[in-house]
Amino acid sequence: MNEITSRYLPVDDALRRALHNEVHARPSARVRLPALIVYVAVLNAGISREEEWQHLRRLPGHAELMLDSLNGNFLRLRCDGFTVKWERHTEFTRYSIVQALPAHAGWGSQSPELALQVVTGSEWLRSIPGKTVAAIHLGMLAADVDAPGTVAQAQAWLGEGAVVGSRMGNTTEGWSHSCVLTHFRLGADGFERMLVLAPPDTSEARAGRISQRLLELETYRLMALRGLPVAKALSPVLSDAEAQLADITARLERKEDSDQALLDVLVSLAARIERATAEHGYRFSATRAYDALVSQRIAELRERPIAGTQTVGEFMQRRLSPAMATVAATAQRLASLSERVSRTSALLRTRVDIATEAQNQQLLEKLTRGQDLQLRLQSTVEGLSIAAISYYVVSLVLYGAKALNKLGLPLNPEVVAGLSIPLVLWGVWKTVQRIHDKLKASDG
Repeated sequence: MNEITSRYLPVDDALRRALHNEVHARPSARVRLPALIVYVAVLNAGISREEEWQHLRRLPGHAELMLDSLNGNFLRLRCDGFTVKWERHTEFTRYSIVQALPAHAGWGSQSPELALQVVTGSEWLRSIPGKTVAAIHLGMLAADVDAPGTVAQAQAWLGEGAVVGSRMGNTTEGWSHSCVLTHFRLGADGFERMLVLAPPDTSEARAGRISQRLLELETYRLMALRGLPVAKALSPVLSDAEAQLADITARLERKEDSDQALLDVLVSLAARIERATAEHGYRFSATRAYDALVSQRIAELRERPIAGTQTVGEFMQRRLSPAMATVAATAQRLASLSERVSRTSALLRTRVDIATEAQNQQLLEKLTRGQDLQLRLQSTVEGLSIAAISYYVVSLVLYGAKALNKLGLPLNPEVVAGLSIPLVLWGVWKTVQRIHDKLKASDG
């Protein structure tokens, strides 16, 4: 039932509050530097909200957590000295643990060990329901962005791999509020590492927004790439289907096969294409959506280059764009093949219709010839019928004349019967004509 929320307004629409509050549904965290964010995104196919609720209840101090708290698909839980953020999306669920940076992992440290430092405990992290799609250790440190040797020190902190990085917060004055460095590689612990350097006076809200953009960027990148294996697996299937369609079209042109044989092959091919579209259409659409989100997050970083490194945007352009182009080309190829099958079906249907019309024409010609024969036969029968009816009428006249002769009238029955024949024939013929005229009038 709708509620009246203001005496100045009409009754609220049932969805007004939910739609209005959607922009506040997933607020960014507040992060105080220095900090470590342990981030895990898992595929939630087959994972119920109740299973995730049971897992969150294992956090310290949250045994009384209610299931209704998860209805909004976003939840931030404050624990002793750290926070856990839970977000459920259509295909994946994200867990972000914001904790203080371990003492041994400060700026200038050499490949600090981080997997064992998660405050929830490794067992809690390992038992998150779902399958891991992204896992990131994001270190956010207070450091001088412009200090010499930044890239070398970041290399030592991140570990082996070419460093990709950029300054963030490009303005017209050329000022940047922070920088990000990473190598986009999985470590032995299964996590990839990102490093954000920002001035000590960076606000908690800004640090939270930076972390959210970077974590979403990497998650959406990996989700977008899920369409690439599908596209590669589908490519040989499409090649076979295209070759088969070309063969069907050639056979249709040469008229070597019966319509039924071609129709059976074409229906089988169309079913294969439609099944592929039904199975993979969502994946290709999701890839396009995730790729658009990646581009949006990169734009929000407002990058400036760091000397000697690729920016994140350049790295994505070189590495992600070819994969997205492959997926887009495969999706277009599948759609084009479906359209070509439809056109070939229309051609075959046209040929079948023409053949059917020719058969119908032949059938009509046979029916017309049959009707002509029937009319001629009917005319012949009508002539015989007139003669037969006249014969019976003349016989009646003969019998009548004989009766009158017996009564004493001077009549010759045979002469009377003979003289009545022309009159009887004309009378019977005229009667038949009247019947024909009445039938024609009723049909009209």
